Amino acid sequence: MTPKEKKYLPKVLDQIVNETIIDYDDEIVHFPFPVFLFSYPSSHSHPFSLFFSSIHLPFLIRDFEKHCFNIYGLNVYEISNIWKQYKKIIEYKIKNG
Repeated sequence: MTPKEKKYLPKVLDQIVNETIIDYDDEIVHFPFPVFLFSYPSSHSHPFSLFFSSIHLPFLIRDFEKHCFNIYGLNVYEISNIWKQYKKIIEYKIKNG
């Protein structure tokens, strides 16, 4: 990893995590990227229980990849690393409030 990547990638991860809003009262996760469920946009919201059970599904990863590529210019390797960290952080926040 280059020094530039060491500085930039953690900032990208922090930004995406900070833009992800977990509404515990309504049990909704608001993503900073459009999530398409069965080809219908979900208005950036994804029901809590559905999110938790589907975080490994390709449609969420695909939407995350598109966002990281289009907004931050990340390559496939960088996106894969960011996704793993993002997923862990969001799962932790969901489980632990």
